[in-house]
Amino acid sequence: MKRRTISWFSCGAASAVASYLSPDALLVYCDTGGEHPDNKRFLKDVERWLGKEVTVLKSEKYSDHMDVCQKTKYINGPSGARCTVELKKVQRFKFQEPDDIQIFGYTVEERDRAKKFCLSFPEVNAKFPLIEKGLTKENCIGLIKEVGVAVPEMYLLGFHNNNCIGCVKGGMGYWNNVRKHFPESFNRMALIEREVGHSCIKGTFLDELGPDRGHEAKEPKISCDFVCQSVL
Repeated sequence: MKRRTISWFSCGAASAVASYLSPDALLVYCDTGGEHPDNKRFLKDVERWLGKEVTVLKSEKYSDHMDVCQKTKYINGPSGARCTVELKKVQRFKFQEPDDIQIFGYTVEERDRAKKFCLSFPEVNAKFPLIEKGLTKENCIGLIKEVGVAVPEMYLLGFHNNNCIGCVKGGMGYWNNVRKHFPESFNRMALIEREVGHSCIKGTFLDELGPDRGHEAKEPKISCDFVCQSVL
């Protein structure tokens, strides 16, 4: 039987382009339950662009990332974020097979992250086509626009990643941007922090975070240059 190739699609521009560069791959998406509603639109647009359906995996135990934090009484720490484990890693471990070739959408800015992944999971046959092609996150956003797919709404709101709304890995500027655009999510996490007794931001709880703290993310630059054209 032919080995499977799996492209882990995250509803971000980078993973969409990585999937495009892997035409024989199955597209698999771990739905965390906490992402922007526009992601459903983006997923359908990518399905039409690539001419294939995306397999959706979802936790049966937790509704979203904040539900994980509340139920496990753990937000983040030296070992990482519990929500990432429960909503993404656990689902990946259940779905993957030992001989799968696995595609990840790490860009050239994330070379160190790719190396760390390989060290942490040496048993995984991981491929990083964006790094191999020299593509940046800006390139990927530009390429998505070039093929006529509207970028996910979170990018247009000034977020650099299309993660869950209220990602526990975000800093002060990120969380102030969440407070600006998604006050309900901000307030929900602030209550969970107090319940758990731990903040997702080092040095302050969200309900004590000044609105001028941190540097609010700017809309990511969009670059579709000769590198993108060579990909298309």
